[in-house]
Amino acid sequence: MAEWNAYYRNEDDEEEQEEGEQSGGDYRATGRDSLVFLVDASKDMFIKGEDGEPSNFDMTMQVVRSVYTSKIISSHRDLVALVFYGTEQSKNPRNSFKHVYVYHDLNEPGAKRVQEVDALRGGKGAKLAAETMGSGETSLGDALWSCANLYSDIKLRLSHKRLMIFTCRDEPHEGDSVRDKQARTKASDLKETGVVIDLMHLMKPGGFDISLFFCDIVSPPEDESELGLQLEPCDKLEDLQKRVRAKEQKKRTIAKLNLCLGEGLNVAVGLYATAVAARKPGAIKLYRETNEPVRSKTRTFHTQTGSLLLPSEIKKAQFYGNKQIVMERDEVDAIKKFDDPGLVLIGFKPMEKLKLHHHIRPALFLYPEEDEVKGSSCLFSALLKKCSERNVFALCRCISRRNYPPRFVALLPQNEELGEGKVQITPPGFHVIYLPYADDMRNLEPPQFPSASHTQVDKMKEIVSKLRFKYRSDAFENPVIQQHFRNLEALALDMVAPEDIEDLIMPKVDQIDQRLGPLLQDFKDLVYPANYNPESKPAAKRKTADAGGGAEKKPKVELTEDELKAHVQNGTLGKLTVPVLKDACKQFGVRTTGTKKQELIDALIARLGS
Repeated sequence: MAEWNAYYRNEDDEEEQEEGEQSGGDYRATGRDSLVFLVDASKDMFIKGEDGEPSNFDMTMQVVRSVYTSKIISSHRDLVALVFYGTEQSKNPRNSFKHVYVYHDLNEPGAKRVQEVDALRGGKGAKLAAETMGSGETSLGDALWSCANLYSDIKLRLSHKRLMIFTCRDEPHEGDSVRDKQARTKASDLKETGVVIDLMHLMKPGGFDISLFFCDIVSPPEDESELGLQLEPCDKLEDLQKRVRAKEQKKRTIAKLNLCLGEGLNVAVGLYATAVAARKPGAIKLYRETNEPVRSKTRTFHTQTGSLLLPSEIKKAQFYGNKQIVMERDEVDAIKKFDDPGLVLIGFKPMEKLKLHHHIRPALFLYPEEDEVKGSSCLFSALLKKCSERNVFALCRCISRRNYPPRFVALLPQNEELGEGKVQITPPGFHVIYLPYADDMRNLEPPQFPSASHTQVDKMKEIVSKLRFKYRSDAFENPVIQQHFRNLEALALDMVAPEDIEDLIMPKVDQIDQRLGPLLQDFKDLVYPANYNPESKPAAKRKTADAGGGAEKKPKVELTEDELKAHVQNGTLGKLTVPVLKDACKQFGVRTTGTKKQELIDALIARLGS
């Protein structure tokens, strides 16, 4: 019979729970994201820029490669495809469309695909593209139809479908009204099936006029936070990468909940993770002979008969008042369930009641889900406006998922901020701050150290002011993770050596010394005694003769029969250590079937409790 405590989460499980809440990567529940790159392969795309700038085709291939590698690391289950249009050769399912070349169909990105995209970069890549595909007539309608077939052939559940068009021609059909109409019709059909079409237009001589054709092809912005249709074409690789990165990252909700403001008054909201800790992926066990992943299965057997136990035969138990209370699995589930998932408004508190030491884990972001419940955005905006005006935060009870324990959270209002060109910088919504319970707070006694003098404090203030800089979290990458994936990339792509990385978290000693000048030596003179060397090792302590050169062993604890019986009656055997319990079993001749703590306790109770 399993011990009750084994059923509930420990501290490690709580950390895993937080990671699961923040990742939002449950593909079985939400489906996979899909992305199709539709690239113009006409001769205009291969014209190199001025001053040795790469061609538009070369820039596109670099962006495609970066998306492939980022998908492999961050979301390897997503589907990606690469299709060229305006080619001389044709390659697509059933070869039903001319001048459309499906280079990669919709599938998970891998090392082979990255190598194939690498082969299309640079001068050699342009030559290979000319030999493999060539440049011919253009029919964007056929290309869009071919992309629609790629989506229809996928039997998996897709949560988000996006199509990116890369071209430097604002009139791909050169005034052919029949082909223009065909492309507009097919684009409309794709958008009706949930495909989002984006245009990544590139620089060309004379400029790129979107109003001539592509304004009827692309999809409108999905929400206010989208960048929308950029009027200026990209002429640099950095600008193109920035636009693609902003579009290909789909904001996936961690959970969709109801915010209950009162009886019968619910607002549909979504929880989003604003910051997720980057971690190295876990190791996968492989079978030695075939290199296939190994799947482990756990079976539970009876300790005495050796028979296989079914899940219905396994029960949970807890000792309470020297009595074993046995419960079925559904009874344990019923006790464990506090309430259905959701947010329940408790009240409002002034902002000064929220303290810095209340932070126990990264905050989430709350945003209305108008598609779930009509009118949610209006009521959510009114609540946000009033909380901001009165400088208060909303106190709620939060259960993010089924069978999760309830937590108190503070909903911190955040107003919308717009930058240049009325582009949204900060979205409106609530930050979900997890609050600690009373049990989470501890009173610590800080160690006593000699206090610094006013002169020492003033000197350190000068040093701190000299070393100030504007910190941005996105400017520093984890060097361990970066090196890990560089090594994996080098192995997968058969590279001679992995790319070098710059450790951005290492202090720049030369710049620090240049900024501080003599301040550092002045501070050392004020704090440390003369001739003090902080790098010298302290002298090793000599062992006393009484110690005998070894650590003093703890005395062996022996319990009398009366003391053990008292522990049995009070139900406090669990407070004893495993070695003490083993010695007690040997002392009274108690035979045990195992060496686990619960098995030793059960054996002693069976012997002494009767």
